[in-house]
Amino acid sequence: MVKTSSKSSPRRQSLNKSIRALIAQHLWLKILIGMGLGIALGLTLSPAGLALVPESLAQDIGSWVALPGRIFLGLIQMVIVPLIICSIILGITTSGSLEFLKTMGLRIVPYFVFTTALSISIGLIVVNVIKPGSFIDAGFVETAMSSGQGHVPAKTFEDLTIPERIANLIPTNFTQASLDRDMLKIVIGSIILGIVMLSLKQAITKPFNDLCVFGQIATMRIISWAMVIAPYAVFGLICEIVIKIGFDALAGVGMYFISVLAGLLLMLCAYLLIISLIGGRNPITFLKSIREVQLLAFSTSSSAAVMPLSIQAAEEKLKVRPEIARFVVPLGATINMDGTALYQGVAAIFLCQIFGVDLSAGETAILLLTTIGASIGTPATPGVGIIVLATILIGIGVPPEGIGIILGVDRILDMCRTTINVTGDLTATAVMERWMKKK
Repeated sequence: MVKTSSKSSPRRQSLNKSIRALIAQHLWLKILIGMGLGIALGLTLSPAGLALVPESLAQDIGSWVALPGRIFLGLIQMVIVPLIICSIILGITTSGSLEFLKTMGLRIVPYFVFTTALSISIGLIVVNVIKPGSFIDAGFVETAMSSGQGHVPAKTFEDLTIPERIANLIPTNFTQASLDRDMLKIVIGSIILGIVMLSLKQAITKPFNDLCVFGQIATMRIISWAMVIAPYAVFGLICEIVIKIGFDALAGVGMYFISVLAGLLLMLCAYLLIISLIGGRNPITFLKSIREVQLLAFSTSSSAAVMPLSIQAAEEKLKVRPEIARFVVPLGATINMDGTALYQGVAAIFLCQIFGVDLSAGETAILLLTTIGASIGTPATPGVGIIVLATILIGIGVPPEGIGIILGVDRILDMCRTTINVTGDLTATAVMERWMKKK
């Protein structure tokens, strides 16, 4: 077994230094201030707002103001693949036992599927009760559709049989999987490499293990650098969006916004129920232990970016064993996207209500299964949920251009659903700690 978990190790010291720096910056407060200022400046400059400057100048200002945001997103996306690969491999090698790993895997995967299905079900119930589509004005829909905001690159599912889909999960070309950001293949490949390392002698695996340690430390350092401009990034991105769409777009989808937030809040309550009944922990104490992770997840809109902090919170505050935390958190950051799945379900039904697409019970069930499949392996980076949503919309007969209707509030909702994603990962570590207690 490769040991890398010592608190005095250079890896732990470096990660702790980066994490403490992120916490000390009070990013959550700066992010909220940046968001408010971005909305205010955007409404001031927007042709659909106060229009204090000509439209062409407002668009130019928006592009320059959003530059820190594009740099921020680029830095995060640059390190996501190596961070996930290194974290999963180190998590597996820390477990020290193939039997322990097998037992945990057979429990955590069904758990993730269950919570994802639960989150989508909650979202579908909320959106069908509130019916936010009935509050949308037809003129607003036409404006949003014609504004060009809905042209989001969409990936369609390949026309493969189920056996072919299963076989296609094996990353025959790891480089291509990285280029395509096919995170499920990357996770599976990383798990296979980790298991191979666990079955070999330490003298053979040490060079590659050291490379993974370097990869994790280096990617976390880059993330800590990116966090310096996170408040400016949020300010710029929000400002640019508001300049393009104006206040009417924000107000026009208000009930949709409320529906998603209500669903996410109910999912948070479901986690607290799971923590109490299955995890055997006090829900209030649990929330206090993970609040820093939640705030940073809200700030970054990336569950992968806060992965090291999530692992640290699981080990030091939730008292989860390292072999569990370092396997469950990286795996969850890739395949356990409960908040994203809930949002996609609500958005899909909301757009169905707008465009008059009536789904039968069977079609709704297919939507649920499709959303589960689409959310698994979704890259844990900001804004990617909207691309996955475009794939789902094609499957149910809704024009993907309809995304333009909800794009205005997507940045804010992305921050909220990422917070739920990370909460779900930490809930899973607490549950697995109790389930694996006798192992």
